[in-house]
Amino acid sequence: MAYEVTATKKRPQTFDSLVGQEFVVSTIKNSIEANRIAHAYLFCGPRGVGKTSSARLLAKALNCEHGPTSTPCGKCELCVEITKGNCSDVIEIDGASNNSVDDIRNIKEEVRFKPQKGRYKIYIIDEVHMLSKSAFNALLKTIEEPPSYTIFIFATTETQKVPATIRSRCQQFHFQLINIETISNCLLSAAKDLQIEADDDAIFWIAKEATGSMRDAYTLFDQVVSFSKDHITLEKIKDKLGLIGIEQINNIFSFLLKKEMENVLLEVNTMLSSGISVEQCIKDFASYFRTLLLIKQNINDPNILGIQPKDIPLFIVEAYTTEQLSAGLELFINLFRDIKYSIDPRFELELAINKLENLTYLSSPIIIMKQIEKLKEEITYESDNLNPSLGLNENKQAELQKQAELQKQAELQKQAELQKQAELQKQAELQKQAELQKQAELQKQAELQKQAELQKQAELQKQAELQKQAELQKQAELQKQAELQKQAELQKQAELQKQAELQKQAELQKQAELQKQVELQKQVELQKQAEIAKSRIIAEQQKTEMHALQRQNQNTVNNTNDGIFTIDKLPLIIDLMKNKYINVSAACQKISKVENVNNVLILYTPINFSLTIIKENEKIVRAAINRICGYAGPIKFELEQVQPKVQNEIFNDPFVEETRKMFRGKIEEVD
Repeated sequence: MAYEVTATKKRPQTFDSLVGQEFVVSTIKNSIEANRIAHAYLFCGPRGVGKTSSARLLAKALNCEHGPTSTPCGKCELCVEITKGNCSDVIEIDGASNNSVDDIRNIKEEVRFKPQKGRYKIYIIDEVHMLSKSAFNALLKTIEEPPSYTIFIFATTETQKVPATIRSRCQQFHFQLINIETISNCLLSAAKDLQIEADDDAIFWIAKEATGSMRDAYTLFDQVVSFSKDHITLEKIKDKLGLIGIEQINNIFSFLLKKEMENVLLEVNTMLSSGISVEQCIKDFASYFRTLLLIKQNINDPNILGIQPKDIPLFIVEAYTTEQLSAGLELFINLFRDIKYSIDPRFELELAINKLENLTYLSSPIIIMKQIEKLKEEITYESDNLNPSLGLNENKQAELQKQAELQKQAELQKQAELQKQAELQKQAELQKQAELQKQAELQKQAELQKQAELQKQAELQKQAELQKQAELQKQAELQKQAELQKQAELQKQAELQKQAELQKQAELQKQAELQKQVELQKQVELQKQAEIAKSRIIAEQQKTEMHALQRQNQNTVNNTNDGIFTIDKLPLIIDLMKNKYINVSAACQKISKVENVNNVLILYTPINFSLTIIKENEKIVRAAINRICGYAGPIKFELEQVQPKVQNEIFNDPFVEETRKMFRGKIEEVD
């Protein structure tokens, strides 16, 4: 499961768990129970005190399935969705990022639609003071008379920035800072939940640093837990966060009272060397003087003091008067304000601590005037009570003289102090003027440097522009040259192409002439081959006639003349098979000659048709010959001899030879 920060984990889920805001809680609960629900609320107060949490609790109380109720169940569908922040009827808007008129117009359009699940459609606008003036004006009419099912809840940390016209239309609830004791109890509860041991002084310090904000306290608590492991102590916090302990400041003031300035400066150097900033030291000294001043005025509440009264020794409290403590507090407040103009803040801190050495002798002009007034009253009182007729005693005269001398000394001291203060003020003013003059001179020098730099940049820019222009001109010239070169190359290429075309045409003419010569030679050769073929045909015809005569002689001997198949009977076979067996009839037409050798019928046919007859129609051909001629003897198929001539050379076709090898031989009768 993902890590969840303590501030989110400890967010209140009921009104009773919302600490430090009893007035707000009681008022809202009573209004819900009395069914006096307003249409607009304004929650204002410091950060981290529960404004947004209260808005979500109010939304749950109004939309709970068992409500409206001051104690929402937290288990129904709407309560769970509101807790997770994904309820469609509770819209949370960040006023800082949605502060325009268009955003408010969208809200005004959405208000017209009723809620989907709950009783109310609730708009929670956080940091509402960030809305623009025009956005506030656009929102006025809507929050004055919204629909009965719409409620607006505004939250802000700066109420004075919300227009009065908006505030007058809302019920305002002012959230207060949470006291240290309440924050401490909540932090102890969080430590128990995490099973972490925490010292009381460490928890008290975290609560004090939160300055009344529960969210800040939980955030600082998470940071302390991350480096404290299983035990939170004030020593670990001081060591890790670089803080000044109350013991160190007590030591410094004890050294000051003993006039041991060497130890004082060494202690200050130790603090600064440990990583504590000068600003933090000044803050801690100012806080220490404030605490002494409050204790001097009989205030002992730790929530007000920020520390436990027992942590400050009594002799330090009694060593200073109220006026001296006020002067010390004012010294460090002014120091914190002036260090941003200082050459070195550490020098200012050391100077202020040196001034603390004479803090016990500091007497304000008001105290001196009060003492003078007392002396005057005593003198006048005694002078009125003396009898002038009796004369003055010597002792009384001596006392009066002493009082007069004391008055003179007091006046002289007052004048001297006033002169010193005036001189110090003059010196301070002169120092400030000198610093201001130095700053002015530095500013002037900086401005002059800036102007010089700007001039240099302008000159560099001009030079760069000129260089660019020169480069562009060069590029343009180079482009022109390149174009001219390209044109020259294109012309050369065109000329070369023309020459190549002419050469091609000449070559084509030569080839055409050669082809004509070849064709003429081929025609001559074909004529020669035709003549040779005719002579061969004549020779074959003669041979066939001789064979026919031999067959007739043999047939007469064997008495088989009636059943011999001859080529004359092919038309009868073709007509018989013409309708049903087209392929067989076509094959029979291609039979070139017929022979009967040793009572075996030999059919001669070209290679393609011989394959067709042998593979597909052999049985049909045999049956047709048997039916027409009455011949049932053995039949053999033989390929016709083909001897083409190419370039006057006679060769045998290898394909024909291979086919002849495959199908040569005696084929026995199947039927």
